[in-house]
Amino acid sequence: MQFTNILTLIGLTGALVTLPAAYAAAPKADEVLLDMSSAFQKGQSKRLTELLPLAKGHVLEPWAAYWELRARLDSASADEISDFLNRYQGSYQEDRLRNDWLLLLGQRRDWSRFAVVAPNFRMNDDHEVRCYTLAMEQILAGTDLSSEVKAQWYRQKDSGLGCALAAEKHFAARHLSSADIWHKARLALEARQLKATRLAVDIVVPEAAAALAELTQNPARFLSRQPPSSKPLTQELAVLALVRLADSSPEGAAAALETHWSRHLSAPQRAWAWGAIGKQSAQNLSDDALGYFSKASPAGMSDDQLGWRTRATLRRNQWSDALAAIEAMSPEHASQPVWRYWRARALLQPGRSEADQQQARQLLQGIASVRGFYEMLAQEALGLSITPPPSPESLSADEKDKARSNPGLQRALAAIALGLRAEGVREWNYSTNLHTDGGMTDRELLAAADLACQHEVWDRCINTSDRTRDMIDLTQRFPMPHKKEVLARSRDIGLDPAYVYGLIRQESRFITDARSGVGASGLMQVMPATAKWTAKKIGLSDFKPHLINDRDTNIAIGTGYLKLVLDDFAGSMPLAAAAYNAGPGRPRNWRGQSGAPVMEAAIWAENIPFAETRDYVKKVLANTTIYAAMITGQTQSLKTRLGLIGPRDAKAAENRELP
Repeated sequence: MQFTNILTLIGLTGALVTLPAAYAAAPKADEVLLDMSSAFQKGQSKRLTELLPLAKGHVLEPWAAYWELRARLDSASADEISDFLNRYQGSYQEDRLRNDWLLLLGQRRDWSRFAVVAPNFRMNDDHEVRCYTLAMEQILAGTDLSSEVKAQWYRQKDSGLGCALAAEKHFAARHLSSADIWHKARLALEARQLKATRLAVDIVVPEAAAALAELTQNPARFLSRQPPSSKPLTQELAVLALVRLADSSPEGAAAALETHWSRHLSAPQRAWAWGAIGKQSAQNLSDDALGYFSKASPAGMSDDQLGWRTRATLRRNQWSDALAAIEAMSPEHASQPVWRYWRARALLQPGRSEADQQQARQLLQGIASVRGFYEMLAQEALGLSITPPPSPESLSADEKDKARSNPGLQRALAAIALGLRAEGVREWNYSTNLHTDGGMTDRELLAAADLACQHEVWDRCINTSDRTRDMIDLTQRFPMPHKKEVLARSRDIGLDPAYVYGLIRQESRFITDARSGVGASGLMQVMPATAKWTAKKIGLSDFKPHLINDRDTNIAIGTGYLKLVLDDFAGSMPLAAAAYNAGPGRPRNWRGQSGAPVMEAAIWAENIPFAETRDYVKKVLANTTIYAAMITGQTQSLKTRLGLIGPRDAKAAENRELP
């Protein structure tokens, strides 16, 4: 829906947002903002400067000013930047520009200015800025911040020039060891981050660039051409080559390690290499994975490798090995609900001591709630049913007014209404985080979520309410827009409406015009080809591609496809959810070949090789369980909904036409 003026929307929604009086005098200002947004995306700096005066007085003027200055930040004067920061003090745009300015100062190595600007950066959510700060502290004061450098650098998922610089300076000062640098190189290469791998290796051996290029392009050839040696550089490059080869051929990497390289590598190096081989084999759901993992101590593996070692042991019901892998994880990683739950389950196995069982109960009690998949499974493991918690006390008029008058929330809603969703979401998140004194209180978050709900901005309603710590309002976290249509359509075709709502909540957060990066559209995020195929199957003869974002058409096609998939998988909600996300062919393969063990669906879901689909299945099923409790008013069981999963019956019919 397009609005020529935000005032039109405000009138339709009950005057929930009050705009500056000056804005009313600029009826074309919305078009100006949209033009500026487009110009910013295209890098049209001159056009932005021309349009900026026309945006004066608009509720989104801070965005217009940000775009204009950001587009020419490389050449902007210090006075221009200072004027902007002062004019929009306290706003998201002020801190966003400060973030951009700090990145530029770090790239320029302008540490004197960086030192002045950095203390005022409120968001503190940019790893690169933090790493430039760590580099500055080492350069200017010689401060040893190596522990934080490693923490920031190791978790970074991109090339990370700032973190690489911080590591380089701390390595030069001997606060980081070469082993620390090689650790990063292995992490990066295992995550297929070739640039980050190169940056790390350059710190310790810049002359190894050619060898690194060869081993990343053809690791098998590199390993065969390099004579096995116990020299440190040869060892480390061999480990990288084994990691790289394992990515495409775990069997080939295992053969190279076993036959040629094993006796020339240290125990920690062998452990990492076997961990990488075992991880890829486990992701392939190969029976060889546990054999590879068993060739090295868990203590020498990365957290990610240990996670896959745990998953592989769970598939084979080897609880003692699962416990050993979890106990070898870093404390931070092991504290995640997923590993706390499986650790507790391992400690509860027959034959464990009373002390183990007591520890397991404490682990489960520490996470049991309705907040997520493993939290709910923990609740059931303790014998507690899943019921909606009591609703918090109703918001007062003053609490609602405070949220309604928040300038950042006003701008966020105005931006979203104008179609600038990305900008609106960022400003909303910033405004609800506050970045001071620990952020908003639970009551303030509930009031902000209520404001989003009133404007039917369901993703902000859900995500904001999800962040409360001690209060849970399920009507905000699990809203039911389009209830009449969803319930009617679901029941007409024999679908559980809670399942439909659980899927929509995960797919689109109820944004009717949502569009994914791969082209999925609407509430149920249907792909064009799938929509066309399903429309024919369900007899929707008048379907046209442009109707995919029509609410009722999208619901009809999405539920129709979900029903077909669910029937194909004999009513298994976890399998159908995986098929909806990743296509039906993959879940069929993930079930295993004939003779594969029957397992809990929670174990099967945890072993899904694709991180996105693994997370998706768990969230859809958790959502479904909560929606079922809300719709029926009865206690629910996530464990029952999950059921068991085994290899597909060879005699069972399969709808191979499913797209």
